[in-house]
Amino acid sequence: MLKDIVSEVLGAQAQKIIVALDEVTVEIAPEDWLPACRALRDHPKARFDSLIDLCGVDYASHAVSPHANGKYAVVAHLLSVTLNQRLRVRCFAADDAFPVVHSLVDVWASANWFEREAFDLFGVVFEGHPDLRRILTDYGFIGHPFRKDFPTSGYVEMRYDPELHRVIYQPVTIEPRENVPRIVREDSYASGQ
Repeated sequence: MLKDIVSEVLGAQAQKIIVALDEVTVEIAPEDWLPACRALRDHPKARFDSLIDLCGVDYASHAVSPHANGKYAVVAHLLSVTLNQRLRVRCFAADDAFPVVHSLVDVWASANWFEREAFDLFGVVFEGHPDLRRILTDYGFIGHPFRKDFPTSGYVEMRYDPELHRVIYQPVTIEPRENVPRIVREDSYASGQ
């Protein structure tokens, strides 16, 4: 069983191993993140040679908080093509004010753009990343839009100013409005015919 294999391969590095819906998730401390991932890649019983996804997660208002001390986590999905098995690996950043996790680019090259996306959208800094910069938002963008404390309408909006002949940034001017649905019924519907 995969849970037993992960427990054997990681030993004390596995803080928690969860089996739910026929999927295995292992939680790893930030200081063990890099060596544990290397072990999962290199150990003959694991052989997770492919990182198929990596993302940031904000557990700020999660109904069932999986970790009492952490708000931001990095979740990696691994695949062993040879052994036909999948594994979810989660690591909570030690500091919510400045979330830092070690980069996995040296373990799996495919982590490069995934980590840039998690940095851009959640603000997770990947220590040792060769080119950590924004990938989806503008270079002048302020904040991280997938954080739950980021305002829904953002801070600034961008538009082209025809008088200045350039793109300008200005405070958001969206006014909240209530959408009341308009109900249109045919006469035959109201009378029950």
